[in-house]
Amino acid sequence: MSIKLIVDSAGDIDKAEAENRNITLIPMEVSFGNETYFDGVNLSRREFFEKLVESDVFPKTSQINKFRFEEEFKNAVSDGSDVICMVMSSKLSATYQSAVDASKSFNGKVRVIDTKNACLGERILIDYAQSLIAEGKEADEIERELNKKKGKIKVLALLNTLKYLQKGGRISYMTAFAGGLLNIKPVVAVENGEVKLVGKAVGSKKGNNLLVQLIEKCGGIDFDMPYAVGYSGLSDEVLKKYLSDSAYIWQGKTESVPSYQIGSTIGAHVGPGAIAVAFFAK
Repeated sequence: MSIKLIVDSAGDIDKAEAENRNITLIPMEVSFGNETYFDGVNLSRREFFEKLVESDVFPKTSQINKFRFEEEFKNAVSDGSDVICMVMSSKLSATYQSAVDASKSFNGKVRVIDTKNACLGERILIDYAQSLIAEGKEADEIERELNKKKGKIKVLALLNTLKYLQKGGRISYMTAFAGGLLNIKPVVAVENGEVKLVGKAVGSKKGNNLLVQLIEKCGGIDFDMPYAVGYSGLSDEVLKKYLSDSAYIWQGKTESVPSYQIGSTIGAHVGPGAIAVAFFAK
């Protein structure tokens, strides 16, 4: 029997990519004041950052409710298929609990994975899940493997500004103001399902070096598993500079580094100009 993959949009997979990869996407709702959009459906990543920069209103992301999950689960199991549903960290959103509540009506046919991540971290676990499905693994085995391996995922991001962390209530105005004056570039990580500050550097060059050091501190990248880099905002120039500065990490290990534009779930808090790396640690 086939296994179907259902994901939320927090992994920054949009509608077009999901359809191309035969993944069912359930988009988060993103609101700018009274305007509400479906993430990755009628609001592209580029459009999101245009609005983020231009709008005085900080965007809000709504959890996916139980009924939307139930509808997709019902469609997916109608032909007897099993479902693997993967959603953002339960510590960042109540979406996971909605999916769990919805799954209870399907007699074990639906398995919900708390990815303990979002953004690129969720994406690379989805990539791994799809590879396990392609190998013909059973649903129970896939569930066990994903829960085992997700703890190895590391996500590190170098921010260009503290402004959006302040807007989202993550830090105080004075901290953000002082950081701007000193040109501080913070590095954040996803640890145990939560976003945490793990380092600070003065200037972009030192920030890039700190990012490289933190990757090495994690034990390095397991190139036998999925990995990715990403950028926020409208330009990937900062990411290209980082890849050039850290070329020795990638040379001889991979012909190309998968890169993506970060979406709304994390993008609202990091703001434009951030770069991120996601990988399974050795």
